[in-house]
Amino acid sequence: MLNQIRPALVMVVLLTILTGLAYPFAMTGLGQALFPDQANGSLVRRADGSVLGSSLIGQAFTRDRYFHTRPSATVDTDPNDPAKTVPSPDNAANSAGSNLGPTSQALADRVKADVAALAAQGVTNPPADMVTTSASGMDPDISPANAEAQVARVAAARNLPPDQVRQAVQAATSGRLLGLIGEPRVNVLRLNMALDGLETP
Repeated sequence: MLNQIRPALVMVVLLTILTGLAYPFAMTGLGQALFPDQANGSLVRRADGSVLGSSLIGQAFTRDRYFHTRPSATVDTDPNDPAKTVPSPDNAANSAGSNLGPTSQALADRVKADVAALAAQGVTNPPADMVTTSASGMDPDISPANAEAQVARVAAARNLPPDQVRQAVQAATSGRLLGLIGEPRVNVLRLNMALDGLETP
């Protein structure tokens, strides 16, 4: 009996040391040495070092002078009734999509309302990511077409020439990985920081 238990206990201890201690410490060390920015959350900082957010997590910008992220379906607990939830755009503590399908009347109504609100701002035929949510609910990037549709509003709110705002958009636009993978995208937080004249790492 002891001959069977001893090897099992030795393997449990050995694998605990290897997979529970050695491997995590090794990966943490490699991450900090090779990719310190990514390993620490891809934080975006002001010139004084204070953290504004992460380039990987969207933020709910609502003022006209800022570019807005795509709609978000994340929610939070209703402060008046803990059994219910309320909309909480770009809530990083509750990543989720709406799970509403193409036949959902609630989804259709929400998209129609967003399209109407954009039309009132002079945006006709908005790009898809301007009226649809992402699977995570906190996408940090928008398409160049989405950014272009917001240029006039942001330029007017900041009293800047539209071409100057477009230059900021172009500077904040990332291309496809290796020229092949993914789509061009604009990081909203970094773009808004650039417009505010803040430095990013």
